[in-house]
Amino acid sequence: MAAATVNETNNAAGGKRLSVRWVKSAIGYNVRQKRTLKALGFSKLGQVVEHMDSPQLRGMLNAVTHLIEVKEL
Repeated sequence: MAAATVNETNNAAGGKRLSVRWVKSAIGYNVRQKRTLKALGFSKLGQVVEHMDSPQLRGMLNAVTHLIEVKEL
């Protein structure tokens, strides 16, 4: 049996994957927004992380939309 690709696995689970890139520094912004970036898995500016789409994730992304770029995979 052949191994399932990432996209096949995501479709079987019913979720989309999102690629999130940190594009703007959080200096000068609220500490809560900085903590949200940390919770998303960012440690460096320019970093890209991937997450499964969920309502909780969308809420976090909406809190820092001015600092990130989001793409669907």
